[in-house]
Amino acid sequence: MKYRKMAPYAAVLLALAPMISVYFAHSLILHLLACIWGFLVGLLYYQYMKRQNEKERKRLLDSFQRTATATLGHHRHDWMNDLQILYGYIQLGKHDKLVHCVERIKERMNTESSISKLGIPALVFYLQSFREVNGSVHLDVEIEEGLQLGDLLDDGQAEELTDAIMDTIRAYQFTGRSSWGEILELKMSMYTEDREVVVMFEQDGNCGNAEMLRQRIEETVQGKRIKAGLTGSPQSSFELRIPC
Repeated sequence: MKYRKMAPYAAVLLALAPMISVYFAHSLILHLLACIWGFLVGLLYYQYMKRQNEKERKRLLDSFQRTATATLGHHRHDWMNDLQILYGYIQLGKHDKLVHCVERIKERMNTESSISKLGIPALVFYLQSFREVNGSVHLDVEIEEGLQLGDLLDDGQAEELTDAIMDTIRAYQFTGRSSWGEILELKMSMYTEDREVVVMFEQDGNCGNAEMLRQRIEETVQGKRIKAGLTGSPQSSFELRIPC
């Protein structure tokens, strides 16, 4: 990445150096050669950047495919576990536990369905693949029935809200835990209130550094059309609000 940032400067220097050197030379041939040299440098730089952009695009696509594949693998593993549990309860005749298991599966299906209907592709993919990417945080998502953010927010607002949600969860991940070894239990609720989209975060248990968490969350919304604030007690509960 460091060398890629230096490439434009190197190209400009290579193109201008011969032109500057022949500026004081009153020779038509030297001026022509300098122009040809500058053209060749520009052409080579264009080819170089094209290859670099293609490599970056392929790297991002590979990363996306790996994450998507791993996410689907986790979902398949969860469904297989649930089916095995259901089959076991059926064999043992434990109908009371069978009903509880079915209700739990139904609740998870409703949550996944609500996430998929949010209407912001980047946010949907982030939430659906969260467990694969963030093993140190257990995120419990609760979404208001029928909430479709794609119909309430413009593209700019949707991008700002997605970034703010990701940065807020990251703030909890790095400042909300009392020790690096523990799994952070975090609940995120999304709903509308007073013509605003509200995203509330509630941490289960003690917060590692409440003041630092507050500062980091407030920093995430600077320059955005999003308000962040405490929701009361405990000090680790925050909400994001954006007009819709």
